[in-house]
Amino acid sequence: MDLNLKNKIIVVSGSAGKQGSIGETILNRIADEGGIPVIVDRNSRGFAYAETIQKKGIDALFVQTDVTNPDEVENAVKKIIEKYGKIDVVINNVGVNDGAGLDATYEQFMDSLKLNVVSYFLLVKYALPYLKESKGNILNIGSKVALTGQGGTSGYAAAKGGVLGLTREWAVDLIQFGIRSNAIIIAESYTPAYEDWIETLPDGEAVLKKINKSIPFEGRMTKTEEIADTALFIISDRSSHTTGQFVFVDGGYVHLDRALINDVN
Repeated sequence: MDLNLKNKIIVVSGSAGKQGSIGETILNRIADEGGIPVIVDRNSRGFAYAETIQKKGIDALFVQTDVTNPDEVENAVKKIIEKYGKIDVVINNVGVNDGAGLDATYEQFMDSLKLNVVSYFLLVKYALPYLKESKGNILNIGSKVALTGQGGTSGYAAAKGGVLGLTREWAVDLIQFGIRSNAIIIAESYTPAYEDWIETLPDGEAVLKKINKSIPFEGRMTKTEEIADTALFIISDRSSHTTGQFVFVDGGYVHLDRALINDVN
């Protein structure tokens, strides 16, 4: 299926994570479809990622940016427009489950909000004039923690709840401009960051096995490629009448009866 993403300028925040991360996987899927990925992230890995994509014959841009800094986000959008003159899609992909719980300081809690939800607001705010021109769309990467809780991560949970609220608010706010706004909700995906966390645990393999067994569909974690493929469909014209939706890519983790777990695993 041709997703008609060729030469679309698709801005992906938080996309310079380690190789195999959700953001980095999305970048490569965009390039595979002939879209032009723009990496907005503070990590210098973005330079190498852009170069790798360019070697495939697809244009790409990295704008090194602290997404919690309004001036830097505004400047990033200016650089994108200077090069391409348009923005077709914004994918807000920033997410760090930083463990800012009830024992965190006020500053730690606010830092978590700034990174995990305020950054979404900033990027859309400054990209909005150009999304209006292109009648583009917004995709927010969310987390099951917004709906299920997790424990010990008040900042991240509040932020991801806010992401879902913004998704619906923007769908309403921007419908008059023909701009769609949706969110993908992820439960358990074995990203490099997840692997790093497992490796810190004394019984990491046992924990990992238990988590896998808790996922109803096939007893395994969601692959980053599955998340990226769903993301590309949602931002494409093939999903042109979908807005204000939360799309769960989670193997049934959030909604399916826990009684299924023993039956399928």
